[in-house]
Amino acid sequence: MTSKRSSTAKSKELVTRPPVVTVMGHVDHGKTTLLSAIRKTDLTRKEFGGISQHIGAYSINPKSQIPNPKPITFIDTPGHAAFTQMRARGAQVTDIVILVVAADEGVKPQTKEALDHAHAAEVPIIVAINKIDLPNANVERTKKDLIEIGLVPEESGGDTVTVEVSAKTKKNLDQLLEMILLVAEMEELTADPQAPFEGVVIESKLDSRCGPVATVLVKNGTLRVGDEIFSGQTTGKVKAMIDDTGQRVKEAGPSMPVEVLGLSDVPEVGSLATQKAQKKTESTEKRGVVALPEEKGVRVLNIVLKSDVEGTLEAIHSAVQKLETETGKIKFIHTATGEISESDVLLAQASQAIILGFNVKISPDIKYLAKISGVDVRLYNVIYELLEDTEKALQGLLEKKEEKEVKGEGEIIKLFTLPKSGDVIAGTRIDYGLIKVGDKINVIRDGEVIHSGRVKSLQIETEAKKKVSAGVEAGILIKPQFEFKVGDTLAVP
Repeated sequence: MTSKRSSTAKSKELVTRPPVVTVMGHVDHGKTTLLSAIRKTDLTRKEFGGISQHIGAYSINPKSQIPNPKPITFIDTPGHAAFTQMRARGAQVTDIVILVVAADEGVKPQTKEALDHAHAAEVPIIVAINKIDLPNANVERTKKDLIEIGLVPEESGGDTVTVEVSAKTKKNLDQLLEMILLVAEMEELTADPQAPFEGVVIESKLDSRCGPVATVLVKNGTLRVGDEIFSGQTTGKVKAMIDDTGQRVKEAGPSMPVEVLGLSDVPEVGSLATQKAQKKTESTEKRGVVALPEEKGVRVLNIVLKSDVEGTLEAIHSAVQKLETETGKIKFIHTATGEISESDVLLAQASQAIILGFNVKISPDIKYLAKISGVDVRLYNVIYELLEDTEKALQGLLEKKEEKEVKGEGEIIKLFTLPKSGDVIAGTRIDYGLIKVGDKINVIRDGEVIHSGRVKSLQIETEAKKKVSAGVEAGILIKPQFEFKVGDTLAVP
């Protein structure tokens, strides 16, 4: 998002700006409680009219033992996927990540996922070991868990800053804030208030009273009431700006979040509309995913790896790592068990990574997301084929996989046999598109078409249908018959 008013400004007056911090971690480890407790440490905060304004981001000036407390901006993102989605759209917003780990549970799957997202963003990580007030808290065990995922605390000879806190009792919150400011000082974060305005859309909505509203985090320059702004196809003139306490403000400088009124339409979250960012987005959409970036002259293959079970995941990880050469490097952006998710696709898009799946599935919606995001997803059930393709990709020889369009798709979840005819009805969950009587339909197993036929009849419960669409379960009679299995995919080409 840019301002037309400031587009001709020329300045190199860099000043120190507040750090922008995102808090991440496993569900129920206290992220929301910690953010709320931090918000209450503000020296100056007075909510307008006594009402807390939620705008997705807020600035605080913390109560601290530091002689001169400095402002800090926190982004309250709904999840790891949203954090990476901004990066995928060309907006690197966060300066520091706070990884919250509960002292009573230690590292969990979502902790590792959050860590992978933070590593991909290449920003400093501070670990907040939360819930130390609980009787079953075990800080030492938690630190051992952190070491196992590569976060070695400073006291153990590593370089990871850890702070033991209690969001509930507010113990050591001052220490956490002090460490944020210390890390920010080392990062030497600067901006130019006089430069052309540049911002990032953190949230957007259509308000019944105010029309299109966007929460904008100012990255550089200064945004003022009356400025003409644009973000992609969205344009407008700033009629009003509201800060996170609910008060109207006339201007917003670097690292300040504000709600902006006066836009022509609701802009996309994560949109960043400087001329430079637009060019970056265009090149991202056109690039071939298998085209490898380089680090110091060495080609790098970024990989998101998913498998069905932990043992297989570790074996594939080890085998793929051995494919590295002097001119080709393997970098695992994220590894986990389970189906390929939206988070995986966004992480791959932001990191220019390829997704490798072994004995896992991908839903039609996620497959479509991958397609429009330019992410190459490859599924395997034979390890040597996965390794063969990975080696080709590392050498730059792997051709982009072309996915055939399907009109409708579903998964067989139950089989029924008709008593009189003996025909087998495929009880199917329709996941995508439309399936009609008379359609040609393919039976897909392990990624291969093993049978083709025609849809003879469709039925939902006891009612016959001529067509069924995504979101329902239906009985499908296919002719000629076949030895269907639960888990087979039915697709209308």
